Amino acid sequence: MLVVDKPKGMVVHPAVGHYSRTLVNAVMYHCKGELSGINGVLRPGIVHRIDRDTTGSIIICKNDMAHNEIARQLKEHSINRRYRAIVTGVLKDEEGTIEGAIGRDKKDRKKMAITADGKPAVTHYRVLQRFKHYTYVECVLETGRTHQIRVHMAYVGHPIAGDPVYGPKKIIGTLQGQCLHAKKIGFIHPSTKEYMEFDSLLPEYFIRFLATLPQK
Repeated sequence: MLVVDKPKGMVVHPAVGHYSRTLVNAVMYHCKGELSGINGVLRPGIVHRIDRDTTGSIIICKNDMAHNEIARQLKEHSINRRYRAIVTGVLKDEEGTIEGAIGRDKKDRKKMAITADGKPAVTHYRVLQRFKHYTYVECVLETGRTHQIRVHMAYVGHPIAGDPVYGPKKIIGTLQGQCLHAKKIGFIHPSTKEYMEFDSLLPEYFIRFLATLPQK
């Protein structure tokens, strides 16, 4: 297995418009092609994903045994996934839980939305610091749907700062994408059965943006 600290702007696996310079291209070179094949030739080793402009920890599986075991832990919601985010507006409650099934947006198939026929999704959040116009939060995933944190926070009226899809139309140019970071990931190692946890440091763009925010 590998745990990779993915940078901003890198797509996880090849897709339309992104056939090279992806995370998969990089790990295939690093691992000499020795990656799990369960998800096919375009997604070798990929058992879960994070968005192109989301930074932080992602698990890569080098063989099918590891892939099956991590997939099982993901399905059982036993993997500890903690994100850091800066959201627009000031959250009133110190912590909370957002529940809302997520599926394709009926009007825009490129977006996700809260839908009646979507897959169940649960996000827990905790306020770390309040600013005049933003809130710094920790989000814990109970499920792992596409764009889950981005959709859930927008759903409660506090989209991720800089999110060009679910946030305000006026984009924060200095961010060039959402201010969302996969900070911690913890799981049971498929072979040793020991609990392992990895902590990704906040990227520079995130730290710089935090430092510019005026206090409440």
